[in-house]
Amino acid sequence: MIRERLLSPYQHGASVLHRLPPGLKLGAALACILFIVLLPRNAWGLHLAIASGLAAIAIASRASLPQLLLRLLLVEPIVIGIALLALLRPDGGLLFLSMITKSTLSLACMILLTATTRFSDILGVLRRLHVPALLITSLALTHRFMFVLVEEMQRMLRARRSRTFVEDRAATWSGSSQVAGRLFVRASERAERVYLAMCARGWEQ
Repeated sequence: MIRERLLSPYQHGASVLHRLPPGLKLGAALACILFIVLLPRNAWGLHLAIASGLAAIAIASRASLPQLLLRLLLVEPIVIGIALLALLRPDGGLLFLSMITKSTLSLACMILLTATTRFSDILGVLRRLHVPALLITSLALTHRFMFVLVEEMQRMLRARRSRTFVEDRAATWSGSSQVAGRLFVRASERAERVYLAMCARGWEQ
């Protein structure tokens, strides 16, 4: 259930934010991210004001705050990993904090957008903006393919557990690596079959 909620972040609701046009919400989110990026590194007061505004919007949208925080925490290690490179610079401390703050606020903005806007509506806005059709198709296929991969992974994990009688840390890591490798192979094969099926039905790049 948790995996499905993370892969499908939209939360049904009837708030004012849910009813706003998708194009307006996407434009506002991108404008907010651009504003965050252009802020000076030491503008902590403005950063705090933006964070408070996003929190207020999340509460007003009646979205599940624990779910929003969980999604933010899942991507936060990537942000920290990239920001750690700033510490290699002589004045990297301030840059490190600034990168974490800006990235976290930007991700929170996009997470709030996807929680109140259906993914299909976002794709519709991109079509109206004349974004290349190949990019839109790739985004749609990636979104749908993630559910297939998660279901395939769950089947493989259940099959491995049903054949494992002794559990230890070494066996767990070994089994997980084997599942990851086989999942990669199956994903590649499935992607090739999907591509051939699309070409057979007249799809053009």
